[in-house]
Amino acid sequence: MTKAVHRVILLLALLALSVTAACASAPSASPGFYPVAVWYSGGKARAPMLSPLNPSSAARWGHDLDQIKALGFNTVKCWVDWSTAEPERGVFDFKNLNLLMKLAGERHLRVIVQIYTDSAPQWVGALYPDARFVDRSGAVIDSQSAPGYCIDDSAVREEIVNFIAALSRDANGFPALYGWDVWSEPHVVNWADFPYLKNAGFCYCRYSQERFREWLRAKYKTLVALNAAWYRDYRSWQQVTPPRFSTILSYTDYLDWRAFIDDKLAGDLRTRVEAVRSADHTHPITSHAAAPALFTSPTDGYGEPDDWKMNAVADFFGTSLYPKHAEATRPWPYWMLSAGLDFTRSAGYAHHKAFWIGELQAGQGVTSMRIAAPVTSSDLRDWMWEVVAHGAREIAIYAWYPMSSGYESGGYGLIHLDGALTARSRAAGEIARVIEAHAAGINHDHPATARVGIVYDRLSYMVGGGEPSLSKLGNAERDSLMGVYRAFFERQIPVDFVDLAVTGTRPLSQYKILFLPFPVMISGRSAQAVRQYVEQGGTVVAEARLAWNNARGYASSVIPGEGLDRVFGAREKVIRPENEPGLLIQPGAGLPGLAAGEAVPVTAFEEDLQPYADARVLARFPDGEPAMVENTFGRGKAILIGSFAGLAFQRIHNAKTAALLRSLAREVGVMPQVSVSGSGTSELEVRRLTGSGQQWVFVFNHSSHAADATITLRLPWQPKTVEDVVENAKVPAEIEKGQVVLKKSLAPESVWVLRITD
Repeated sequence: MTKAVHRVILLLALLALSVTAACASAPSASPGFYPVAVWYSGGKARAPMLSPLNPSSAARWGHDLDQIKALGFNTVKCWVDWSTAEPERGVFDFKNLNLLMKLAGERHLRVIVQIYTDSAPQWVGALYPDARFVDRSGAVIDSQSAPGYCIDDSAVREEIVNFIAALSRDANGFPALYGWDVWSEPHVVNWADFPYLKNAGFCYCRYSQERFREWLRAKYKTLVALNAAWYRDYRSWQQVTPPRFSTILSYTDYLDWRAFIDDKLAGDLRTRVEAVRSADHTHPITSHAAAPALFTSPTDGYGEPDDWKMNAVADFFGTSLYPKHAEATRPWPYWMLSAGLDFTRSAGYAHHKAFWIGELQAGQGVTSMRIAAPVTSSDLRDWMWEVVAHGAREIAIYAWYPMSSGYESGGYGLIHLDGALTARSRAAGEIARVIEAHAAGINHDHPATARVGIVYDRLSYMVGGGEPSLSKLGNAERDSLMGVYRAFFERQIPVDFVDLAVTGTRPLSQYKILFLPFPVMISGRSAQAVRQYVEQGGTVVAEARLAWNNARGYASSVIPGEGLDRVFGAREKVIRPENEPGLLIQPGAGLPGLAAGEAVPVTAFEEDLQPYADARVLARFPDGEPAMVENTFGRGKAILIGSFAGLAFQRIHNAKTAALLRSLAREVGVMPQVSVSGSGTSELEVRRLTGSGQQWVFVFNHSSHAADATITLRLPWQPKTVEDVVENAKVPAEIEKGQVVLKKSLAPESVWVLRITD
């Protein structure tokens, strides 16, 4: 964890008020092995520190590994930091790793190696002083064991590659090696925070500036084209510098800078992956974000990765999960955890990959005297099964021991610092045993196929450029995505998040309906993808100010922009801010479950629409102006809502708003494959992994009260057996009208895990 994580958690605290996810064919990911790991690198030193070796190390570490194995874990995730492993240039010291590998192998434990290059050796700074990170203000950062030095200096990059390659050669000598995590919580600057800098942004060293110029040359080809795009009068490429502040004239430069940072982070990940691959062609390579990008902002000055771009580079790309982090105002609601996991899953799914959980919170969140609610056994039970149910292919619990030093001292451990086990460590180990016993079946199956897609576009975060504080809507982009997601989540309907920039790897035609929440800024490429999807028979629902700004930050002459007004059959006539706007459903709208005259709450604005010929008005504002228009285009249809429905449902949570979103999907054939009824089931979540001849069903009772649940499933085949895999017991099932009916009284905060076979 890092201060960067804390910035993410602060964003998450504000929020706290399935797709066939094909598993990547990672080089040695055995279909019969599911790694359930704890972070442990020998002794009690916290990552990325390492415990000094002494004559008692082997015995003490062996005792810890015996406990880890006895509890039920099959893997440990250790770490190697550059500073310790290469104290002198070209002199490598992997004694800690080698001892751990040997001890783990003797106990038939597998090992995932986490690499830290941010804790750079002192000699790097002495050799390459110009590679220190530079803030937008010009402040130069001297590394204090972190954050190290800028990889944009080719000499530093070469040193990093040499270190990782040497590490890869060494680790490959041990049969216990299972895989690699080459970058923990990627940012431009890691493991350091600078509160003395106002609105810090990185990196502006001369090497990063030159790399940015190279990126611009590849995009614009000529200085003339760059000048036209940026409204500048540069006479040479050396005059071009990254933007440091906003102006009233143009912010195309800012948009280019943010896109460059996304590409740079993906490129830096590729450097690490290729360095491992120089000596290892067998084991899977992963990296993990500090949090799903759903909860972060691409405008962050420290650099937040694009989950889709990072997935394209490694065998897997995952995330950290800290639902009870010390800096959250309250624990994550269960729907928020599910949304984050679905988001991470969707980014991998776009590239035909599953995902790994790089860090899963093990114990109580502590940051100095900010102490969060305790993590319980039921928390870990819920979190671990949620991860499995969303299609993850690995879990790494952070960490075995609590943090032994620093501002997180005493926090986040699975056991006590004196080595005593906890109830939650035993509960986590029991789940690890169950997962291992069923690893082949779990790895074979995938989350239930989604027919609803929610479009995620990083450009929508950037209206206003470097001045996002000008918005009065807060985190409207994130909340809009969350609101649409929750409307379907609450009816057990699987959803994918979709990045239109990478739809070539997964056809949009798999979705019956696409939602574009808060689509105020999209690229021409994304607009064309929407157009083609509708032409070919799909249904799209977009919200207000669709494509208002283009990818350069220029306003469209007609809204919707990028020619989408013709697709949606309407244009914006006028937009007004309103505290409590609402839609009135019109007679003949034909929306299932919504009667004529019903009022549906939306939020923030009323965008009066001017329908084109043949377009149909589905709803009006109270003053009679068209508020929702449907248009047939090609073989499909497009629906434009002149306000923000997703944002409204997330913040107001009115059932009518959710009913509208679900009604639009139901009209095109999206129906739940799972239904839940019975007393106390309002907080029940059902997830499925589906495969040929079997399904896994995960039933989560998130309530603090018991639930008498009746769960009805539509299956493509007649079930022969239903098994409770935790209790290893047969479960009676009824068949009604070709559907499977399961009944159970669920204890508070419990999980029921079933395997159904034909």
